Amino acid sequence: MTISAFNPPYKLKHMKNFRWLLLAINLIAGSAVLGSYLLWLTAYPGAVDALWGGVPGAIRPAYTAGMLLAAAGYFAFTYFLLIGIDPDKSRVLGCCDARIFHLLYLGILIPSALWMPATFWAIGNPSAFAVWIVRGILLLAALFSLGLLAALIGTKPRDPAWAHALAVVGAACFCVQTVILDAIVWGAAFTG
Repeated sequence: MTISAFNPPYKLKHMKNFRWLLLAINLIAGSAVLGSYLLWLTAYPGAVDALWGGVPGAIRPAYTAGMLLAAAGYFAFTYFLLIGIDPDKSRVLGCCDARIFHLLYLGILIPSALWMPATFWAIGNPSAFAVWIVRGILLLAALFSLGLLAALIGTKPRDPAWAHALAVVGAACFCVQTVILDAIVWGAAFTG
């Protein structure tokens, strides 16, 4: 049984293009994330403190550790998907092929690229609507992060096993940052 929404109609010749498309998504959308940070932080260098969104100073060091672990985790699961799996043979959650990871990456990276400009917009235009837009952006990235973790856990075959295990641990660390620290803690503290 397959779910057609998660098995796109396009065919990837020998699925080697799976890796190229995943790499392109990371290069383009990942650059958009980093570019949005660079653009907005250089445009408003004095507003960095406002980006903490009301997160208490006592827990801010957890964000530094969380970001480092999330970045390491991102590299671990991306390595597994680019090098480790055989996209021709992989099944994800028993219903999808490896191409679902393209959607999951886009679901994480696009909201991540929108977060910084949306946050500055909400700070400049304080309203409940603006605050909820920013929280929604973080929630969307968090949900796709959880989806990525579930997809990695549900990927078979899991060869090489060490790379799969590292990818799952990395995705769990990534979820700590995106779900707990960003969507829940930061989202609750942010008031615009």
